[in-house]
Amino acid sequence: MSLPLKSSLAAYAASNNSAAPRHLGTRYDANGTFLKEPGNTVVCHLAGGSASQRAVLEVRRRMMSMPDANKLTFTPISSLHMTLFQGIIEYRRALPYWPEDVALGTSIDDMTQLYLKRLGGFEDRGSFKIKVIDITPVGLTVAGATDEDAATIKTWRDALSVPFGYRHPDHDTYVFHITFAYIVDWLADERLPAWQELFDSSLTFLERDAPVIDINPPAFCRFDDMNHFEELLVLGAADQEAAA
Repeated sequence: MSLPLKSSLAAYAASNNSAAPRHLGTRYDANGTFLKEPGNTVVCHLAGGSASQRAVLEVRRRMMSMPDANKLTFTPISSLHMTLFQGIIEYRRALPYWPEDVALGTSIDDMTQLYLKRLGGFEDRGSFKIKVIDITPVGLTVAGATDEDAATIKTWRDALSVPFGYRHPDHDTYVFHITFAYIVDWLADERLPAWQELFDSSLTFLERDAPVIDINPPAFCRFDDMNHFEELLVLGAADQEAAA
């Protein structure tokens, strides 16, 4: 007998959604082509060549091999990261997603240069490790590997809110994740059990083979779309990379 569907999967069911996916038409089109959506952000990229990266990529491969994986548009391997603090973005020019002391019409490039100045000399808030706690159709949900790691992540976010000049409404409840893909069309209800079986087995696989996900130090990045996040300024120490 199949288990009840997780709410994190049911959220992508066709029967639970009457509107189009939120980012369709601004971040990507109906063909799955990514659109220009410039902005900046602070992320921790996956540590290239690590055993945990290989495990993560195996889960991504399994998802891409699903018969209805065409309902998703996948980002490149090189883009995989955990967002530590959200910067500004072209289609989110409003408070409190923008610093109050800067005009809402300021160009993205000028905002990036402003933040580079504000982040100069930013104090490293310490290293931390992450683990996978759930898998959804769009990627991995992650959290601090320990309570201490979670507290360190919170310290980073609180500190970064000062130079960025805002706190999003979900500042304290933000769900950390590693995005694999974006949903182009909702999943057929009859396909959900197969996806849950995949996610359940993949989560067991990660818990065994990659209980800790190796990440690079936090870095301030700019992007034109969701395909590439260019590191402009590394904010954390070189020993941020976690040993599995």
